[in-house]
Amino acid sequence: MEYFFRRKRVLKTLLSLSLLFATLVVIHKFKLVDERAKESMLSVRTHEAAGWFHLENDFYQSYTIIKGGLSKNSSPPALTHRSEGANLTAVSNATATEWDIKAVNCTENSELKKMDWFIRLDPRFHQFVLYRHCKYFPMLINHPEKCSGDVHLLMVVKSVIEQHDRREAVRETWGKGQEINGKTIRTLFLLGSPSAGKDSKNLQKLVEYEDRIYGDILQWDFMDTFFNLTLKEVNFLKWFDIYCPRVQFIFKGDDDVFVNTNNLLELLGFRKEDPKAGGLFVGDTISKAVPIRNRQSKYFIPKELYDNPYPPYVGGGGFLMASGLARKLFAVSDNTELFPIDDVFLGMCLQKAGHAPETHPGFKTFGIMKRSASPMNNDPCFYRNLLVIHKLSPEELLNMWKIVLNEDLICSKRIILH
Repeated sequence: MEYFFRRKRVLKTLLSLSLLFATLVVIHKFKLVDERAKESMLSVRTHEAAGWFHLENDFYQSYTIIKGGLSKNSSPPALTHRSEGANLTAVSNATATEWDIKAVNCTENSELKKMDWFIRLDPRFHQFVLYRHCKYFPMLINHPEKCSGDVHLLMVVKSVIEQHDRREAVRETWGKGQEINGKTIRTLFLLGSPSAGKDSKNLQKLVEYEDRIYGDILQWDFMDTFFNLTLKEVNFLKWFDIYCPRVQFIFKGDDDVFVNTNNLLELLGFRKEDPKAGGLFVGDTISKAVPIRNRQSKYFIPKELYDNPYPPYVGGGGFLMASGLARKLFAVSDNTELFPIDDVFLGMCLQKAGHAPETHPGFKTFGIMKRSASPMNNDPCFYRNLLVIHKLSPEELLNMWKIVLNEDLICSKRIILH
């Protein structure tokens, strides 16, 4: 038995050393690239040891709300705590000229614990419900300059810190900042903070190095969890309302999709003359959906939390919207209760704003065919004619991009004989 425990300790030590070595190698890689990169903006880090703690389910962090601007070069104050049960002062200013959340003390709404529906609620949703009044968080990394000038299309990509390989693949393919036919395209990645239990400090250093190299990350100081994807929606909408007065359109998507940029621009060019272009919101629309009650599902929603059919919404893998509608959605979302599924939440905001999402057959956020084994899912000729396809690994995205853009690719037309 003693031998067994000694061996277990040795294995754990070797594993820890391996992780440390791998982290050092990656950091060294970023340093080497950084030496060759142009000087860019340093990110802002607001974590202070005295002001950091994790809640039971790692959904949120604790801050004190302070009004005032947090510019990309400012030094944030140390974070402070308030007593449990203190009221949250909501900070939302549609006319702000810079990000005005320096710190947030988000305490639980303890009154909910007395309610029968909350007592019956599945425990995994308790933390979300107790803290869902907390919407806006400090920015750790900000790039307002991404919206400077006339930007035709802003590509906004949801990601998490560990998915560096996915971001690299996007940067090398459809997320490449460029100008096509005089139309400026820029890309941003939306990140939260590393979840508890991970190597938070090293992961944060890695993303800071990454941002020094590429300068395309927006990061907020809330835990990057599935339930907090909705926080990315509301914080981005607020950010966009502040910094992007001259952006015309937004593509919002995941970091594991294939996007045919030329086809997106062609669609926007066609729709730009439409009088309804200012209310454009198009994607893979899901109508008449109801909450999933299967507890094993990632998208499980208990009756106590929501017991109505969902409003029409688009798959979060990728969709297009006009900037004017994005500002309306910000105003609406500011007064809409958060929901743990981000694309459904956006559908709720659309409904409140009096807009219905438009479906388009070129958006395939569930794959070309729902059966992953179907050969159609790997046919580059489909990718050439569609707009958005979900879901691809970084290797699949890079390979498919090269094939689809290859001028030698010949796609035969199918002739249907009657």
